[in-house]
Amino acid sequence: MTGMIVTMGEILVDILAEDRGQGFREPGRLLGPFPGGAPATFTAQAARLGADAGIISCVGDDDFGWLCVDRLKHDGVDVSAVRIDPDQVTASAFVRYREDGDRDFLFNLKRSAAGRICIDAAARGMLAQCAHFHIMGTSLFSFHIIDEMKKAIELAKANGAVISFDPNIRKEMLTIPEMRAGLEFMLGYTDIFMPSGPEILLPTEARSERAAIEELLGMGIRMVVHKRNRKGVSFRSRTESFDLPAFAIEEADPTGAGDCFDAAFVTCLLTGMTTERALTYANAAGALAASKKGGMEGIEDFATLDRFIATAATI
Repeated sequence: MTGMIVTMGEILVDILAEDRGQGFREPGRLLGPFPGGAPATFTAQAARLGADAGIISCVGDDDFGWLCVDRLKHDGVDVSAVRIDPDQVTASAFVRYREDGDRDFLFNLKRSAAGRICIDAAARGMLAQCAHFHIMGTSLFSFHIIDEMKKAIELAKANGAVISFDPNIRKEMLTIPEMRAGLEFMLGYTDIFMPSGPEILLPTEARSERAAIEELLGMGIRMVVHKRNRKGVSFRSRTESFDLPAFAIEEADPTGAGDCFDAAFVTCLLTGMTTERALTYANAAGALAASKKGGMEGIEDFATLDRFIATAATI
């Protein structure tokens, strides 16, 4: 594997409602804080799989920030471009679960240290080593962040980096006009598009998945990796087309599963694996991530993924 996998965006703590159906309008039992954030979870999984992985971000000089930074260091992530802001608090996400398992999020992003992420000298140094840059839609939560993300993408592209993009839409963020515009901008630079479920329709005029894929490939996107939850994954490019089933697991918390999937796929591609083998590992990484509460708590190495793949049933 050559070159660095780099991502940029929020590092935060996840604080989880313990019981399904529990809300935040009255006192209740909470779990956490867990180190999290989609970009942070992505880079931690990539590093655990042996990739040279780094993140551009910002946290507060507080217990939450140091909890996250220490965890990333433990997993082998390069945190040299994570700025510590003494005047801001670390970002947070409170997560509750409906009876049907769907999640609702209460974010503190824009007014946290995550809202101060910028392309400074440390970030430029990291991007100079970047072979693959990964974008998470959750990170496009303000005009400032979108502007800084554009700078990062342009620097990465100038160095020949491959760009992957997981739109990772949270319904709580769709009301932000800057995010919608940011999604459209990012697609223009994307080589690998990695949507989940109905997100595949979001950037197109299509009304069916097949038509959306054709439109996306027509934009110049090289690969479409469509995550379909319990239905597995569909891969489409101009030369390959196949589907893989999901692994059967007892789901504890889907938070971070898609991020671990993305990281495993990207890391495996950079090692020279075939797309089908890379997606098998990605399915396994996503399944194991969903089997534990906390976005980073189910991150595993290749040896663990191999054992899981050898014994797990598919749906």
